[in-house]
Amino acid sequence: MLWPAFLAAVVLELALFSVLDPAALRWFGGGAIELDPAAVYTLAFFVFWAASAAAAGMTLLLSRSEHEINSRTFRS
Repeated sequence: MLWPAFLAAVVLELALFSVLDPAALRWFGGGAIELDPAAVYTLAFFVFWAASAAAAGMTLLLSRSEHEINSRTFRS
């Protein structure tokens, strides 16, 4: 699950920063983001990776059949 999410994060990172300069980013109030461009790349990559992993995890969860869900035995 994490490997496909990693690859998706790479593609998203390349797509976003091929059209957007991290030095030109602004906060919602209009102030410049005072981070090094490498830090912006890193933070964006981890956000993309987490979002892609969450989407993949949700897909795995929702793709389970009724039998798989109901046949589990829970131990206390």
